[in-house]
Amino acid sequence: MLKEGMELIDAHFKDEGISRRDAIKMFGASGAAMLMASGATTEAKASSAVKAKILIVGGGLAGMSTAARFANSLDNPDITVLEPAEHSTSYQPGQTLVGAGVWKNEDTQYNRDDFVPEGVTLIKEKAVEFDPDNNTVKTSGGKTLKYDYLVIAAGLKLDFSKIEGLGITESITSRGDDSAVRKVIGQNGIASIYFANGATDTWTQMQKFIADAKSGKKVKGLFTHPNTPIKCGGAPKKIMYLTDARLREAGARENAELMFLPNGSKMFGVKEYHDAIVNQFEARDMKWNYRHNLVGVDPIKKVATFSRHWKEKGDWDEDLEEYSIVPRSEKVEKEFDFLHITPPMRAAEEIANSPVGSSKGWVPVNKETLQHVKFPNVFALGDIAAVPMGKTGGSARKQYKVVVENVISMMEGKELVSKYAGYTVCPLITSIGTVMLAEFNWTKKPTPSFPLDPTQERWIWWLLKVYALKPMTQYGMLSGRA
Repeated sequence: MLKEGMELIDAHFKDEGISRRDAIKMFGASGAAMLMASGATTEAKASSAVKAKILIVGGGLAGMSTAARFANSLDNPDITVLEPAEHSTSYQPGQTLVGAGVWKNEDTQYNRDDFVPEGVTLIKEKAVEFDPDNNTVKTSGGKTLKYDYLVIAAGLKLDFSKIEGLGITESITSRGDDSAVRKVIGQNGIASIYFANGATDTWTQMQKFIADAKSGKKVKGLFTHPNTPIKCGGAPKKIMYLTDARLREAGARENAELMFLPNGSKMFGVKEYHDAIVNQFEARDMKWNYRHNLVGVDPIKKVATFSRHWKEKGDWDEDLEEYSIVPRSEKVEKEFDFLHITPPMRAAEEIANSPVGSSKGWVPVNKETLQHVKFPNVFALGDIAAVPMGKTGGSARKQYKVVVENVISMMEGKELVSKYAGYTVCPLITSIGTVMLAEFNWTKKPTPSFPLDPTQERWIWWLLKVYALKPMTQYGMLSGRA
């Protein structure tokens, strides 16, 4: 009955439409809770009387939600959050919608101080030195903080400096000082939705691109995906889908060539979603070319340079009785009128080069318990955690409960029984009005929360994305209850 009802709602409103006011009523804070009632919302367990000093590094969505759940779960909480950024709790998933002109930046920006849980101490500084052997962290303000349990939820950095020709030497975060980057990204047809001001500039550059196409000019749009782990792996395709939609809306699609150039060899790590995306690309005449990593850009000439890479069969190995595999690569230049850059991403130096970091920068944890592999009283979640998948807000929504339950279990002298199953969700926007809700876990198979074919684009998921997920984040996760 639920399946039939949702399909009827999807079909009806897709044809009839719905006003923004009615959509907010239907999919607002209470509607979000109702929609996600299939298991997405869970109340915190009965509070515990155990005491310990808990330090959380990072006060974004993952860190502040963790702090809230600890506050809800402990009778006498002693929780400190280290977070210097004023807008750390802003709604980053909304930046894709800003980049396509659906939302404004103010629709996604929120003040950190409005979401500090009652009883939690906020220190507006960042961690600069970790000493897990002595259970201390030093801050940018010169403080030395002692902890019993450390939770690292520090997010990641956007590293445009790895791309030659841009003249960028610093890495940035999604919100904060982006002045050096914005001199280049957001100009000359170059865009990126991965930082807040960049998302606003993306819409400006996209409109110029569409205007050129509408004037009759033949234009080319390139969309990249780097050779590093990234947050929201679907976003590089989302902004491409939205560019296609805006071009069609303007009646200018036939004058634009759109090409996706990812470093990898698939559209998506889950076969069912990969196949669905390929079909969608073909239906929309959107092109793609795998194994291309963006390494350089000439902003003036509007030329992007990629490292195209592949493998060839080499010499016969007598001992192994098999042919060797030889990696090959070449530089390829492509002209563009519009270039959306998904930048390389990495952990902050303070974490990557510390004892709690790793050779690849990310914090190494058990992928299920999220406990550090070397230091038992250290946990990590969100973008900074070295787990095989899960750099999304939907992943953090599952991870923060696991971290809180396992830390409290340790405080009570119990075994760690809470396990993260790898759940990740990507509401893949496929047009202005449709979304494919891609959910999966460690099995790399679709794990839908609703009894609908998850490979189908649906209008009802557009309503979920545009109207429900933000209030669910604000009133659910950041309260520690969703």
